[in-house]
Amino acid sequence: MARLFGTDGIRGIAGIDLTSELVMKIGIGTASVLTKDKDDVKIIIGNDGRESSDMLVSSICAGLTSVGVDVIDVGMIVTPAISYLVKYYNYDAGIMITASHNSYEYNGIKIFDSNGYKLEDALEDEIEDYVINDKKKESTKIGRITKCTSGIDAYIDHLVASSDSDMSHLHIAVDASNGGASVTSSKLLDRLGIKYDIINCTPNGRNINDKCGALHIEKLGNYVVKNKLDGGVAFDGDGDRAIFVDENGKVIDGDYVLAILGLELKNNNKLNNNTVVGTVMTNLGLIKFCEDNNINFIATKVGDRYVLEEMTTNNLSLGGEQSGHIIIKDYMNTGDGQLTMIKIFNVLSKSKKKFSKLASIMKKYPQVTENVKVNPIYKNEFYTNEEIKNIISNISDKIINRGRVVVRPSGTEALVRVMIEGEDTLEIDSYVKEIAKVIERELN
Repeated sequence: MARLFGTDGIRGIAGIDLTSELVMKIGIGTASVLTKDKDDVKIIIGNDGRESSDMLVSSICAGLTSVGVDVIDVGMIVTPAISYLVKYYNYDAGIMITASHNSYEYNGIKIFDSNGYKLEDALEDEIEDYVINDKKKESTKIGRITKCTSGIDAYIDHLVASSDSDMSHLHIAVDASNGGASVTSSKLLDRLGIKYDIINCTPNGRNINDKCGALHIEKLGNYVVKNKLDGGVAFDGDGDRAIFVDENGKVIDGDYVLAILGLELKNNNKLNNNTVVGTVMTNLGLIKFCEDNNINFIATKVGDRYVLEEMTTNNLSLGGEQSGHIIIKDYMNTGDGQLTMIKIFNVLSKSKKKFSKLASIMKKYPQVTENVKVNPIYKNEFYTNEEIKNIISNISDKIINRGRVVVRPSGTEALVRVMIEGEDTLEIDSYVKEIAKVIERELN
């Protein structure tokens, strides 16, 4: 059996990869591992509104309650709300049924501990052991399921309290991606007093992330320009990432966000240890920005869980990824798109600048990325294949001191991601295609 957990929980096609039987076993394993020494156990659960959510929520709840766990179901919501609420309500764990940015036929499971942190690898491995070997915690109790309607309000109260400026003069657009943010965005924005237009906010179970949201930012950009707004923000299906556009429709990704918020925190003496955390995929422009502004920069492996581990270990306050996963540790123990929205528009409001001017503090290096589909059976041979190692080494040598090559297998899909940064877009595009061609040949 392949490893269940990827870099961001468990994910697959609902009903095929994630069957009811498997998900029930995951519920049993999760409860057994996280609550070994307790009898009175409560776990909170939510989902992002996919058509398979009911099936998977029912299945995992069957597993949880079978070993005596009481489940609090908050229904459709965003992932960071589960991270916050598990600690707010003092529950033992939190579970989110979501496939994040993937299309509706996919679904998945993200698990949080009692402090709202994603699980460490060792705990995931232990849960997998329970699943594979049909192990089960002994319990004479049968758990109950309770519907909770107050969770969204408690989460929104927390976000509103994080805002530190009047944003009533701004007019923005919000793309809710027909996902979890569809049930939180309007309530939050009304409380903040900001003028807003909201699009892609009519979830039907199948339209989540469908040509909308953080991975399809062009629709939001066109809307902002057409309506002469101050900017816009797009979330992904489960609301843990945010990508922005300025008043001209230009994309403001996570690297720009880290530059803007990093400088704001530094200027207000709130940037712990004067450090911003990114990943090996962070644009060289952000690294150069940090150098120019005397800010330390640390790169981790790709995945917001690794960014958070670095931040937690060294008591750091800001980190994230180009993809829009931004962790603002003073307020959240995971990436939160709506919190990021508040903080960016707080800075924009106080600056009295155009969004494009605010983002111009960082100059981005050209970057070309290609996702190469590979046979999942051969995906891990990426690390040992000599042809692949040679082509990556040869091209790295060609752009040494003026660019970089980053190639890595996806943690959640049968893909190998090829990224090259450099000064000449045409040159690096040709190099990306060279590497992709070899990977496609060798791993299929």
